[in-house]
Amino acid sequence: MQSTLRRQWLKRFVLLAASPALPSLPAWSAAGAAVTAADVVASTDAAYPDVFPRSLIFPRDFGAHPEYRTEWWYMTGWLGEAVDRIGFQVTFFRSRTLHPETNPSRFAPRQLLFAHAALAMPGEGRLRHAEVAGRAGPAGAAFSAADTGVELAGWSLHRTAQDHYKVLIPADSFTLEFVAIPTQPPVLRGEGGYSTKGPEPRFASYYYSRPQLKVSAQVTLKNSAGSRGGVEKLLNLSGSAWFDHEWSSSLMMPGAVGWDWIGINLLDGSSLMAFRMRDAAGASLFSEWDWRDAKGQRIESRQDVGWQPAGQWRSPCSLFTYPERFDLRVGDRTLTLRPLMSDQEVDAQTSTGGFYYEGAVELLENGKLLGRGYLELTGYGAPVAL
Repeated sequence: MQSTLRRQWLKRFVLLAASPALPSLPAWSAAGAAVTAADVVASTDAAYPDVFPRSLIFPRDFGAHPEYRTEWWYMTGWLGEAVDRIGFQVTFFRSRTLHPETNPSRFAPRQLLFAHAALAMPGEGRLRHAEVAGRAGPAGAAFSAADTGVELAGWSLHRTAQDHYKVLIPADSFTLEFVAIPTQPPVLRGEGGYSTKGPEPRFASYYYSRPQLKVSAQVTLKNSAGSRGGVEKLLNLSGSAWFDHEWSSSLMMPGAVGWDWIGINLLDGSSLMAFRMRDAAGASLFSEWDWRDAKGQRIESRQDVGWQPAGQWRSPCSLFTYPERFDLRVGDRTLTLRPLMSDQEVDAQTSTGGFYYEGAVELLENGKLLGRGYLELTGYGAPVAL
């Protein structure tokens, strides 16, 4: 039964892009005012709404969109200097289940929340990661439709009135707490935030990014399970981060088994987002390359970038085989993605039900460092089932 539920959750939470707060659980706005359940009630229709071209409106679109099928808030970054650098990932997921709205129970699982967090620790040669799950309602899981605000099992992500992001992750093997400050307005992906993921309009999401965030973090490393407990190390670190927020009702395009995605903060202040939808043979079915300057203005957009895997890494946990790195062919240029460490696979079996790769990487050209960010790989061990 548990494995069946996990497969069902995976279908909702490994996202294309990846609860209404009940009266007893207030949501948050930029001004700190509570938002009632009536303000964020999901659609009573039996189907999910379509994604269609429209302008994103802020601060409203910083918040949740509970009528849509899936949604995620995603923060990744690099902390520290030189050989002591570490990577981090924090992702909150929301899924609308289509549970009947006529069910009057406060415990009805209409909206599910999941969250993943990880620290890439090259000095340890391992990924410290954690996950939590719950349904929106009286058990302490809630989100805001007015602004970015998600809480689950003591984990939280909020955007403040000063446009700062505050994150707290009290996991078993680490605690991650940080403030991330934007340096530019939201970058609207695709056409004004309407981001296509295939050759037809129905394969689309609403999607914006906030690259080049300035981060101040406190990382508490805890002793491993089975030890006497206590704190191994307390680190005060600074660095840079990348934030994505995406929501959708659509499935993957026919023939796709997964996707490869990067979000890179370049050293010159610009940023690069690129992805491709991939078939079972590893061929690209649809791709996008979106390079922006330090003010978020488009420098280059194209759909002809080649993703060439180089080498292989086999996970000792899932036994999936992933590319060790990538060469990106962009016109007459070749850019290389080099991982911070090999083992950056996230084991999410007790939440979303599967495995995926979420890794800190460097972007290089002819051996010269251009920037740092994250690489996401899905569908390598088994096709993603949305």
